[in-house]
Amino acid sequence: MKYLLLCICVLVMSCKKEAKTPVASTNTKETVSGNKKNYDNLPFEVYDYDGLAPLINKEDDKIHVVNFWATWCAPCIKELPYFEQIGDTYKKHNLELLLVSLDFPRKYESKLVPFLEKHDLKSTVVALDDVDQNRWIPAIDSTWSGALPATIIYKNGKRKFYERSFTYEELETEIKEFIN
Repeated sequence: MKYLLLCICVLVMSCKKEAKTPVASTNTKETVSGNKKNYDNLPFEVYDYDGLAPLINKEDDKIHVVNFWATWCAPCIKELPYFEQIGDTYKKHNLELLLVSLDFPRKYESKLVPFLEKHDLKSTVVALDDVDQNRWIPAIDSTWSGALPATIIYKNGKRKFYERSFTYEELETEIKEFIN
């Protein structure tokens, strides 16, 4: 099991380094405006860590669920329907769901966009495109190895980080801890 986690971590870390290559598609042009990266023709926003940080550290009365995932991560794909269902079921409890894709920028058009269209995700999806994983992984959580899937659940001053996948029931149990 430790070997598997190590392999996943190495894969995630090495893949992030590959993100330094420019987007190769002729239909996608990247421009940087502050901390939000603008790619033409994409149905989601792309951020570096500085742009993402305010989205994953909101100070309000909502329950925030932030899931880090990628289309190449089988456990991530398996649990996505549970997050969608939780988002729908607990919307009345002021739950806000954010799905942060860690797909490679050069795969946005060929993998991520078709995946989103095929699965018709209702939750907010953004992409994180920041090659400095040695900065943003520990900034998200000091215990995070970088493996996927990973999830943050927080409300007001209470915050929990999970480096694991969930069943619906497990996710629901964690959400209920944040409902007052």
